[in-house]
Amino acid sequence: MKENNQLCINLDLYQNAGANIVQQLAYGLAHTNEYLNHFEKILDNNKKQTLEITFNVAIGSNYFFEIAKLRALRNLWATLASEYGFNISCRIKATPSKRNKTIYDYNVNMLRTTTESMSAVLGGADVVYNLPYDALYHDANEFGDRISRNQLLILKNESYFDKVNNPADGSYYIEYLTLKLSEKALELFKDIENNGGFLSQLKEGTIQRKIKESASKEQSQFDTEQLILLGTNKHPNPADRMKNELEKSPFLRIDKRKTLIEPIIAVRLSEKLEINRLKNE
Repeated sequence: MKENNQLCINLDLYQNAGANIVQQLAYGLAHTNEYLNHFEKILDNNKKQTLEITFNVAIGSNYFFEIAKLRALRNLWATLASEYGFNISCRIKATPSKRNKTIYDYNVNMLRTTTESMSAVLGGADVVYNLPYDALYHDANEFGDRISRNQLLILKNESYFDKVNNPADGSYYIEYLTLKLSEKALELFKDIENNGGFLSQLKEGTIQRKIKESASKEQSQFDTEQLILLGTNKHPNPADRMKNELEKSPFLRIDKRKTLIEPIIAVRLSEKLEINRLKNE
């Protein structure tokens, strides 16, 4: 911090682990607050005013809510930073979520990542780095990387997303969502601080439990087809064969060991279904 005066906060894990949008914002803010509490004591006012903070964010498929999420994040950071006397500007790096990506009917991943990248751009992300459609099960390859770049080039050169600044400004629906998400996240953030702070609640397992509850609810919606991933839990192609296509494992692997804090673990919605399909190929 004293050398480069930069701070990076990863919010993407909360999204990929199944936290809802309000939780992502509140936990990200509380996460950041732990750092500010520490660095406030060792940085002078000049360092505070020039602090460069970056938020790494994962973008889900709830199109308008994800646009509002990024806008709310900027508002919340400005509110928190002003209380400490830190620079109220921030940098947001956004990437599509892995939580809703699938190995079967994998081309649908291109549609998912395109709309998620759209949300990121419209929400005001400073940097958008796309996820290749085959990133779950293929090693990095020239074709997958080229397609992921071309998706962003299409948004830029054919949809003209680079021609307008803050295109969501003035949209009543998005402004309303931004306000409500900000209010609810700030309320949850205050509750976390009133109950010992983020690190304390991590040690107690409260944060992990709340994320698991949200993830379990979303998983239940997927299992009962209330939440649809086309080609996976709705209209699957029985002719799809993936067993010989897996260059790396797309599934969660846990090596059990003792930790001071229970880890927050990213899990994809379709994992159990895909494992069963692979067994029956």
